[in-house]
Amino acid sequence: MEKVDEELLEKVIDAVRPSLQADGGDIELVGVDDNGVVSVELTGACAGCALAGQTLSFSVERVLKENVPGVTAVRSV
Repeated sequence: MEKVDEELLEKVIDAVRPSLQADGGDIELVGVDDNGVVSVELTGACAGCALAGQTLSFSVERVLKENVPGVTAVRSV
């Protein structure tokens, strides 16, 4: 299994961040495990939003999987 490049991961999260900030939220990288599962924390308006799960799955996870080799999943903590 390919090890996730955490520097690249941070850069891609930084690219996603403005779209979340536009809605009053934000995202913080918590960590990545040996299986490529990325843990993030949604903050601000995203933390209590009913659509946060969909945002995570259909936006953040998709972008990270497409742009960061080794990412297998994204979960909110």
